[in-house]
Amino acid sequence: MKFPTYKHETQKHEQGFFHVAGCDEVGIAPLAGPVVAATVILDPVSIGKQRSKSKWWYRVRDSKTTNEDERAELLPFIQDHCLDFAVGIVARETIDEINIHQAAMLAMKKSICGLKKIPDYLFLDGIHKIKTIHMAQESVIDGDEKILSISAASIIAKVARDEILHRLHEQFPEYGFAKHKGYPTKFHRAAMERYGITPEHRRSFGFVKICLEKIGSYQHFQESLSIPDLI
Repeated sequence: MKFPTYKHETQKHEQGFFHVAGCDEVGIAPLAGPVVAATVILDPVSIGKQRSKSKWWYRVRDSKTTNEDERAELLPFIQDHCLDFAVGIVARETIDEINIHQAAMLAMKKSICGLKKIPDYLFLDGIHKIKTIHMAQESVIDGDEKILSISAASIIAKVARDEILHRLHEQFPEYGFAKHKGYPTKFHRAAMERYGITPEHRRSFGFVKICLEKIGSYQHFQESLSIPDLI
């Protein structure tokens, strides 16, 4: 398991940048729900010089390597040691209109624009920069494994998206959204093939298209159950 450090941010501070931010998104692969991003400006005073078990950020890392309970524990520590943070959400409808890549970039832009403090320098997870954001920025492959600010952002974004999927589970408990969070698990795909497509399923995704053509929508499935048997 890889743990991020704060050395990238420190290097930028030494170059004269003060508000150094990290940005990450979650929710590219799921078949349902929004894509969510977060941007974080950590407080450098609270970091210290070296990682140790006594530090608040000792277990902060890429959200994909944490479980839901651990993220819930880490979230308040991250929020309490930020100079600023913000979340950006792009809904399913927009994902289908502009494609998932553009939606992810839009979510990241929204989270950056949601900050009260304007970053001097921005680290982004991945290979793409945000062309419509005019600030110094750097995209880093596997940045969520290497750069503490990006790791912190990934946890904030993941918790925010999980909360949305928990609410979706309350509306459509048959699909198990609280467990798989919209990802294409065997259970989720089987539920789609049985019950149809909910309003939050991404219609531009291949498997969703197939299910919509074969089974239809969840609403149609429910209506079919309410039709009395006249035979």
